[in-house]
Amino acid sequence: MVNRALVTLAFLATPMLAHAEKIAVVDMGEVFEQLPQREQISKSLKAEFGDRVAEVQKMQEEMRTLVEKQQRDGALMSETQKTELVRKMESLKSDFQLKGKALDEDMRRRQGEEQNKLLVQVQKAINTIAGKEDYDLVLQRGAVIFVKPEADISGKVVEALSKGK
Repeated sequence: MVNRALVTLAFLATPMLAHAEKIAVVDMGEVFEQLPQREQISKSLKAEFGDRVAEVQKMQEEMRTLVEKQQRDGALMSETQKTELVRKMESLKSDFQLKGKALDEDMRRRQGEEQNKLLVQVQKAINTIAGKEDYDLVLQRGAVIFVKPEADISGKVVEALSKGK
């Protein structure tokens, strides 16, 4: 009885073993680092936010100048001048914080939008490569402990996206 069960099990297991899955791995971090589109996105964001960044930097420099003036000339100033300088510094500081925070939020939002667009392109490239090379499963590199180098398709993804700029 036991022998028959083992023989039956062996016959059933053989077709399952014959159909091994073809698996690939993609290192998304490496892919994003190597993409030429990343440089283009960086340049466009710098162009988009360049004026606002310059304005915030100018305000920061003004604040630094006022602090230096207060330290250097504070002993020689009248109380009215000191009060006026402190008010000017506080006003500039609050304006700087407000504009800096808004700039930071806007830049972060736009970066996220651009990265999402890029992620869609990366996903399409992965799907195309997986279809052409008949992969059954594509995993993120961080999800596996070991992978043979020939199963890593990260370079192919970067190459496909570089050609398709």
